[in-house]
Amino acid sequence: MLFDREELSMLIVSVSDKIYEILNNLLKDRFHTDIYRASSVGEAKRMVLLQSFDIVVINAPLKDEPGIDFAINTAAENSAGVLILINNEYYEQVLDKVMEYGVLTVSKPLSRQNLYESVNLLVATNYRLKKVEKKNEKLTAKMAELRIVNRAKWVLIENLGLSEEEAHRVIEKQAMDERQSKREVAETIIRTYGTEK
Repeated sequence: MLFDREELSMLIVSVSDKIYEILNNLLKDRFHTDIYRASSVGEAKRMVLLQSFDIVVINAPLKDEPGIDFAINTAAENSAGVLILINNEYYEQVLDKVMEYGVLTVSKPLSRQNLYESVNLLVATNYRLKKVEKKNEKLTAKMAELRIVNRAKWVLIENLGLSEEEAHRVIEKQAMDERQSKREVAETIIRTYGTEK
């Protein structure tokens, strides 16, 4: 393994054992990867409901259906990177249908090297998306904290007749004095004055 990265979980949906064996051999030493296998869309849907996957590779067609709708639904409803391997004669048609959902489409037949490169591209994209998701979570938490602190400021303004600057200073000072976050202090102020919404 080249880098110390978090573990990836991968679902390979394929009737053939070959794709599973190739990817397992190619990836096991490169990434911390748990690789699972399903041989039908029905089985894959059950697995996706029970567990989240970082990468889903679909070797179409499958036993019970082509796998195109499953690729679209998985990409639309989860944060997983989705790769569909499709016979060359259907490549353009499938690409047009799945591209807007962010599904990576690769035509078959393909070499081990092309498969490996495609999965590496998907892994790199997945790492990037995870970083964006973490930033988004931090921003969402910060916005929630700002809303609570602002509500606490208005509680102080209404109940104690403070200016907005004074209310802000009260919250900051209390947070420093009590070694609490501004959010914790704001929540206490809101509870104290009984205006929790």
